[in-house]
Amino acid sequence: MAGQVGVAIGQSDLYYEARKNAAQARQQAQDLEATLLELQRTQAQLVQTEKMSSLGQLVAGVAHEINNPVSFIDGNLSHAGDYAQDLMGLIQLYQHTYPDSTGAIAQAMKAIDLEFLMEDFPKLLDSMRVGADRIKKIVASLRTFSRMDEADIKPVDIHDGLNSTLMILGNRLKANGDRPEIVVRQDYGDLPPVECYAGQLNQVFMNLLSNGIDALEEHLETDDAFVPHLSICTTVVEPDQIAITIADNGPGIPESLQSRIFEPFYTTKPVGKGTGIGLSISHQIVTERHRGTLECRSAANQGTQFIITIPQAQGTT
Repeated sequence: MAGQVGVAIGQSDLYYEARKNAAQARQQAQDLEATLLELQRTQAQLVQTEKMSSLGQLVAGVAHEINNPVSFIDGNLSHAGDYAQDLMGLIQLYQHTYPDSTGAIAQAMKAIDLEFLMEDFPKLLDSMRVGADRIKKIVASLRTFSRMDEADIKPVDIHDGLNSTLMILGNRLKANGDRPEIVVRQDYGDLPPVECYAGQLNQVFMNLLSNGIDALEEHLETDDAFVPHLSICTTVVEPDQIAITIADNGPGIPESLQSRIFEPFYTTKPVGKGTGIGLSISHQIVTERHRGTLECRSAANQGTQFIITIPQAQGTT
């Protein structure tokens, strides 16, 4: 009898030990899975950060190379306009002083259509000036956006970052074939300078706006009458906090998926169209680098809002 009791106790101990080992194995597996996911997320962030840093340096270099010649063009256009006015004034003086031109001069004036030339040349210079101004604005936007290599927190104008991102995305926003223009509604509040890593926040703006455009384009494929728009709102929400809301009127995100959208590598986009790291990295930049929050609000057929809330001042980091 005592032997049977001993065997039973031994079996009970073995069973308890087996359950304990199984629980430990499950916990270790979960810990390893979490560690692997964190390593993948960190690796993806490092790769993306390195890509963005390299891209920022490339863009800054290109912007600098473009800025120098366009500055020469822009600076000389005003002189060209003055010279043109002087020359046309001189021609008009000749015409007034010598109204009866020789046959050769009259023939030459007719050949070059002098009257049209004198009317059109100032317009041509004006159009060149408008084009040069446009290039200067694009270069300024590129230089604002390409702050990826700035390691220090600096007070910046958040609206400059938003506007530069919109400028870069301009080609995706304008009408394209049968696709209508995506209208952007900007409701900017009176924000103070905000201490932040400007280049990293610009990356967040790019990710959120690009996702919004993707959602609108996807909805347009199934609804020809759909009128797409994005909206950007900035405001001071507390004495020391600012909020940036980026919203679209697309199909929205199903409630069942909203809890996963900030997970690394999670995406609902087709293969080859999304990496699943944009929102994850954006969340990390806002929450870890800027001590803020990134919230998603969405409902079926009611669009999607992403709300960034960060402190006005980051303090020592």
